[in-house]
Amino acid sequence: MDKNLEIDKTDLKILSLLMQDAKMPYTAIGEKIFVSGGTVHVRMAKMEQMGIVKGSQLIVDPVRLGWDISAFIGIYLDKSSLYDEVADQLEMIPEIVSINYTTGMYSIFAKIVCRDTPHLREVLHDKVQKVQGIQRTETFISLEERTVRPIPLL
Repeated sequence: MDKNLEIDKTDLKILSLLMQDAKMPYTAIGEKIFVSGGTVHVRMAKMEQMGIVKGSQLIVDPVRLGWDISAFIGIYLDKSSLYDEVADQLEMIPEIVSINYTTGMYSIFAKIVCRDTPHLREVLHDKVQKVQGIQRTETFISLEERTVRPIPLL
């Protein structure tokens, strides 16, 4: 790695603060860690260039918007070599919010969010089960998501 692209403790402090509050202004971050807002801006640009920071997103509570069902789907593939092809097809299903290539019983473990159980059934039956390369699936409905947090950098 290029010396100019290494991260240090200041970078980790910046990331840690932004992971807790992505709307925090660079000037406020600078005040907290005793650097200028311009320094924070330059360091964030560097970390974006390095691929450490991949963007930002607005996090909403799907339940408060009427999307009451979260579930996980364990997916068995016909052959593990079909992972990329199947994952590409699964990415086209908007209700699937994460796709993970895994070890263990399933080749793929995906998270899905739906409005209600009829919507979940429709997505599973009419979309997921029709993906070429999927042998079978197992679905686990989440009763509660208790914790979602960033990794501890410091």
